[in-house]
Amino acid sequence: MPTTAQPNHPARRRTRGLLAAAAALATAGALAAALPASASTDGDQRTSGHHSPVPSRYQDVQLLSFNDLHGNLEPPSGSSGRVTELQPDGTTKTIDAGGVEYLATHLRDARQGHPYSITAAGGDMVGASPLISGLFHDEPTIEALNKLKLDVTSVGNHEFDEGAQELARLQNGGCHPKDGCYTDEGFAGADFPYLAANVLDEQTGKPILKPYWVWQKKGVKIGFIGVTLEGTPGIVSADGVKGLTFKDEVETINKYARVLQRQGVQSIVALIHEGGFPASGAYNYDCDSPGAGDGISGPIVDIAKNVTPAVDALVTGHTHAAYVCTIPDPAGKPRMVTSASSFGRLYTDTTLTYDRRTGDIARTAVKSANHVVTRDVPKAADMTELIGRWNTLAAPIGNRPIGYISADVPNTGTESPMGDLIADAQLAYGKQLDPNTALALMNPGGVRAGLTYAAKAAEGDGVVTYAEGFTVQPFANTVNLQDFTGAQLIQVLKEQVSGPNQAAPKILQPSAGLTYTLDMTKTGADRVVTDSVRLNGKPIDPAATYRVATNSFLAGGGDGFPTLGQGTNDTVGMDDLAALVQYLTANSSATSPLAPPAANRITITQ
Repeated sequence: MPTTAQPNHPARRRTRGLLAAAAALATAGALAAALPASASTDGDQRTSGHHSPVPSRYQDVQLLSFNDLHGNLEPPSGSSGRVTELQPDGTTKTIDAGGVEYLATHLRDARQGHPYSITAAGGDMVGASPLISGLFHDEPTIEALNKLKLDVTSVGNHEFDEGAQELARLQNGGCHPKDGCYTDEGFAGADFPYLAANVLDEQTGKPILKPYWVWQKKGVKIGFIGVTLEGTPGIVSADGVKGLTFKDEVETINKYARVLQRQGVQSIVALIHEGGFPASGAYNYDCDSPGAGDGISGPIVDIAKNVTPAVDALVTGHTHAAYVCTIPDPAGKPRMVTSASSFGRLYTDTTLTYDRRTGDIARTAVKSANHVVTRDVPKAADMTELIGRWNTLAAPIGNRPIGYISADVPNTGTESPMGDLIADAQLAYGKQLDPNTALALMNPGGVRAGLTYAAKAAEGDGVVTYAEGFTVQPFANTVNLQDFTGAQLIQVLKEQVSGPNQAAPKILQPSAGLTYTLDMTKTGADRVVTDSVRLNGKPIDPAATYRVATNSFLAGGGDGFPTLGQGTNDTVGMDDLAALVQYLTANSSATSPLAPPAANRITITQ
């Protein structure tokens, strides 16, 4: 795929040191041996005698990257729209961040003076999106990414929320097969390639989209390989990954690195939708302290340590964390691994020094840093127009009031008030379907945001609109009822902190009446104190049967809860957002708003 129109070269510059060196050197070859520190950042060229100008040996290439946008075109509200900054004195402060109007301005400003510039992403550009994008099957986000001049991205797990055919439509264009066209112009699709090297069609055994892509400009060639996490089927609905096989990330990247090298591409960047967990939540935390990569844990560490040294940098995502680390490759050499949080709140600026003689990146010269997408810059006019246009289409649905709250309902903490509220809504709806429904469990990853008391527009403080509810629960899962024994229910609670969830616990959000103690001083399944589990004050009877409400994703055993896939006597209800809307409407009014749950159903021992 060709690059976009190339900017003109600014005036050629030479430092006095370079002029002196050129005068002293007898051959052009000796000049080409200059250190990477003299790499040109603006297309600098040198002249040899009366010959035409020839490029310098080293050329700095700017790599701008971000990940996990999730269709957040408008500035995210509450904690989802803030980042934490570590101050020199060890204190922290929060900064409002995000929104594509500001992201566009920051990226465009960052590109100034960098004619060799690439913009890449680490997956989850769409899916779990706010109403302005999700209502239109994320066409607005693809349009925004085109305007951002995104060059390439890997797929993430959320690119499969609506299945492989819908992902192909986002790539190639065309109207939605059920909802049709939203505008007279139709939908053209992505101008950039989605890479899915480790996502194979079960029938053909081939990647469903391009496995790699090569950026080229004036003899500089950099290859990109894109993968999502191998565990995608465990965190996406079964329909979304039907007919697909997800292969090991390391094996896949190493395979296509060899393919690129055989094609003469020596500089390689891996876009990996899998990530890590830095020791600090501050975006500017030094995760190379005390040594390279010492301040980060999680799946990306093992991946980085095993991906072939032929790969020069890793752009990652999925965990919504912010980090810039150098994790040693299999040869023990430092290699840059980055992630830019989520929702467009940060972007990463990495300098890759390209050696024209070898065609490879001079790793010792690589520099990188995360930057905040602050809201103190001018809004990009084209993004403001885009948001306004799609909001006009969404307004009749999105502005409808669905309830009232007396204060913020945050989506923070091991047990969150927003998670409890959703569980309560599903329990209430479950009782309508079957009065024997005893409890509800909600997966934390399905809670995408909290509710903010302050008005976002003209609706008034405390008013919850349909658009805000959609942002909280955008997946269109159904509310399902199943029967479980008490023993199975206790096993489900233990699966929160064991098996695939042991390293990164996924604490289910409980409905009112379900209480227990989570002892984080212990390890694995022992963290759930079995004798503490109570339902409406009574111990769980291992032999009794309990009717449980969950969403359809959990009912299929998703998120590492295989026991939830073993329920019996299934009943499938309406979608989970409709259940939340119904609950808010029935239990709140302008004169009697709903108070946030206290989030005290799980007692945590640290």
